[in-house]
Amino acid sequence: MRIARFTTGDDPRYAIVQQEGDRTFLAVLTGDPLYMPTTPTGERLELGDGVRLLAPVIPRSKIVAVGKNYADHAKEMGGEVPSSPLLFFKPNTAVAGPDDPIVLPDFSQEVSYEAELALVVGRVTKDVTPERALDHILGYTVANDVTARDAQRTDGQWARAKGFDSSCPLGPWIETELDVEDVAVRSRVNGEPRQDGRTRDLVFDIPFLVSYISEAFTLLPGDVILTGTPAGVGLIDQGDRVECEVEGIGVLSNPVVRRDPSL
Repeated sequence: MRIARFTTGDDPRYAIVQQEGDRTFLAVLTGDPLYMPTTPTGERLELGDGVRLLAPVIPRSKIVAVGKNYADHAKEMGGEVPSSPLLFFKPNTAVAGPDDPIVLPDFSQEVSYEAELALVVGRVTKDVTPERALDHILGYTVANDVTARDAQRTDGQWARAKGFDSSCPLGPWIETELDVEDVAVRSRVNGEPRQDGRTRDLVFDIPFLVSYISEAFTLLPGDVILTGTPAGVGLIDQGDRVECEVEGIGVLSNPVVRRDPSL
């Protein structure tokens, strides 16, 4: 099942995504599926014509991200694979949705994309075992861990480099039924392929990551976990369009803009 968050110009609502050929329909739900059963209202809308997808979740608490979780990416960044998961946070104000702009921050001249598989936590999770970890996950979506590389080098910690507004696009929806042991994670910039990895190459697999993270932090419904990016990251600039794709979920596409400092 695919769960979308959308708007028709009013408050955000939720829906089950239904594909019919090249047309996408949204079967509207009564409320937030994180907190209540997925009950259709009977209303059905076609995507487009005033129906716009939003980020499928805005974390109530936190986004926990994992760095250097593909050996080829660790190598291209000039570092070693960590002996344990390298964790950092992104604030929920970093979230952007499908087709929302990635706004390049004034403090950086070296911003790059990072396509990732993201997990959406479905219930309160603390000290869960790897064997039970996936029982606590509502589903999966696509993420772009946008990073200001120059700030990452100079700051000594990654809050500014990876937490600025619009640095965490999520979407296009949450897929609740997906075997994520071996799916492709890809990116394109202006249609040109850049990344092409598979989750079977994760240094730390998904059940282990959920368990490891839950030892330190209580995970709440709606929290998001970014699982790492494969090799092939590179810089983006104003006017670019970045597409991140996870096999079995879909494509997350965002234009890149630079804020007018005079505004």
